[in-house]
Amino acid sequence: MQPPLPTAARRASRLASKGARPALLIAAGLSLLPAARPAPPESAPADPTNMPLNANPFASESTLPYHLPPFDRIHVGDYTPAFEQGMAEQLKEVAAIAAQAAAPTLENTIVALERSGRMLDRVSTVFGNLNGADTNPEMHRIERAMAPRLSAHRDAIHLNGALFARVQSLYDRRDQLGLDAESKWLLERYYKDFVRAGAKLSESDKDRLRAMNAELAALGTTFSQNVLNEKNADSIVVDDPAQLAGLSPAEIGAAGAAARADHKEGQFVLPLLNTTGQPELASIGDRPLRERIMEVSLARGSHGGPYDNRSAVLRIATLRADRAGLLGYPTHAAYVLEDQTARNVETVNKLLSDLARPAVANARREAADMQAIMDREHPGDRIAAWDWDFYTEKVRRARYDFDETQLKPYFELSRVLQDGVFFAAHRLYGLTFKERHDLPVYEPDVRVFEVYDADGSPLALFLGDYYARPSKQGGAWMNQYVAQSGLFGDKAVVANHLNIPKPPAGEPTLLTFDEVVTAFHEFGHGLHGMFSHVRYPRFSGTRVPRDFVEYPSQVNEMWAVWPEVLKNYAKDYRTGRPMPIELVDKILATRKFNQGFTTTEYLAASLLDQAWHQLKPGEKPRDVAEFEAAALHRDGVDFAPVPPRYRSTYFSHVFAGGYSAGYYSYIWAEVLVADSIEWFKDHGGLTRENGDHFRQTLLSRGGSREAMSLFHDFTGRDPYIEPLLRRRGLDPVAPDKPQ
Repeated sequence: MQPPLPTAARRASRLASKGARPALLIAAGLSLLPAARPAPPESAPADPTNMPLNANPFASESTLPYHLPPFDRIHVGDYTPAFEQGMAEQLKEVAAIAAQAAAPTLENTIVALERSGRMLDRVSTVFGNLNGADTNPEMHRIERAMAPRLSAHRDAIHLNGALFARVQSLYDRRDQLGLDAESKWLLERYYKDFVRAGAKLSESDKDRLRAMNAELAALGTTFSQNVLNEKNADSIVVDDPAQLAGLSPAEIGAAGAAARADHKEGQFVLPLLNTTGQPELASIGDRPLRERIMEVSLARGSHGGPYDNRSAVLRIATLRADRAGLLGYPTHAAYVLEDQTARNVETVNKLLSDLARPAVANARREAADMQAIMDREHPGDRIAAWDWDFYTEKVRRARYDFDETQLKPYFELSRVLQDGVFFAAHRLYGLTFKERHDLPVYEPDVRVFEVYDADGSPLALFLGDYYARPSKQGGAWMNQYVAQSGLFGDKAVVANHLNIPKPPAGEPTLLTFDEVVTAFHEFGHGLHGMFSHVRYPRFSGTRVPRDFVEYPSQVNEMWAVWPEVLKNYAKDYRTGRPMPIELVDKILATRKFNQGFTTTEYLAASLLDQAWHQLKPGEKPRDVAEFEAAALHRDGVDFAPVPPRYRSTYFSHVFAGGYSAGYYSYIWAEVLVADSIEWFKDHGGLTRENGDHFRQTLLSRGGSREAMSLFHDFTGRDPYIEPLLRRRGLDPVAPDKPQ
């Protein structure tokens, strides 16, 4: 199964996330949107810095259940004074830690750092999350202003020589301090965080690093805002409804509603997703319109105008390379991968290279099958990128007598959530869910559920934000509003975000199968956050290495097609009748179908990420398009009908998010996933015993141990790649033959 559209949570280190959010929450760009929800006029005082601090909702911990942010009290004018006060408070706390006369101890230095910056945590968490989920132009102005200041704030902590001396002293004596395992790991992680942040550099080099970090923060913000801004500005406008033939009446109605919302009466608007491919390409029969959609999508950020990201890409990549050199690493990728489970560039390059050859070979075979149909229908035409999804469906129908549109009546959103996602969590872990309507939300469509453990005790709050809107970044992701920790006695508040087109009023919300799987995937991240049972916030939930964080979420995808779960939620929304067994069989039979395309487009993006971030200090590519073309050709994935899932100029994961040199993480995690699925099947599948074992050995541990040790605790063995090859249809067995 392909990785869902971008997913992630706030997974930076504890200290790096305090008062600091990556310019992007991962999934897509954040930008100034003409159609974004405007800031309420009453929310911004003329001089917000003069607001009494006790009137600011971030000044103290929320009194709502689970410390849910008081969304009904938060206004855009609250953010800047809260950021400023929060940074000032934390710097005062850090100065006191560094200057104290008492000898360093874990409690008065490391744990004190864990306790610092609570106000800054609150405002940065809410601002970062809402800037992705429900933004407006004023929030983007704040983001642009705050990005370099927050970068400087992080540097003021990590580059504080007196503070690092205390950390160094403890680290040097770590084996003599009698620490428990989690506390010792906390000390080791803090030391590594400081060193990787430049704590050992000379003062002059620290000054250079500060300047680099500030510039990168500003560039990341510019990139992310350009991506979403252009994504909305470049929505496809259609005048003639006949061109939309192939779309369902509901989809055409949604396009008409989008046009009316944008004051384009009588027209139709097809919003772009953040990926290269667009969902309408599978259905629209008008080939020139398909070509226009694909060409507009591919050109984003690279054709001049106010949202052109080419200069930002070049500067970010070269600046990251130079910063890595300053920190003692040969490339930015080497710097990043040192702190991941993959460990080094060579390992990642080998994985991607080993998969690329069979993936492209499969994609070429798939293209030949489509070309045979095109030759009959349009002699002389050749399969192009804008044809792939359309002709994939023709091949699917011919081979399996199966059309994806047959599935949608069986995948109504509420039923998928309640009778699918939640049902599987109940069977595996004993969880129950109660929807709450008494708590404030930031957008009316957001749903809130209180989650209860198997013994009936309250466990967490879960927020579901499923609909697309102009004020929301693209893709799908999970984040936390409150991280579980024993240190503060906090339970988790987690949120899932998808971008499902909202149907016209009165119409059901029907999902594609990919959207169903994505809902299970994101809830897997949610479980990782909700089940967290650690003492220190630094290790809470999804705060694990980037190439490990996608592992639990991808494991949770398996329950979407588990027979007991599928039959419980896949019911016709009109009649309540379960999906016919022959349709279920076709879903399962086609799971390896089109995997050549799926794997190739993903690998092409991953290899672009590595190419940019394996630049050496001083290397300066001249042109983005030339660099991309050379990189794709060198790695053997330059197959025009299958462009990369993201081109560089809208690749927000790596140029504005937390996935730089890390987009390989999905396939890396899938090695563990495929192995773990076999473990579940070998041990009886959907049982409480299996769920409790997964929870106790892995999901509850967060980042409190080395990641691969947790995998060993769960499976009792090393991972191996053969299950992944079978899962992706990349083994010697033909890709679409059942095994």
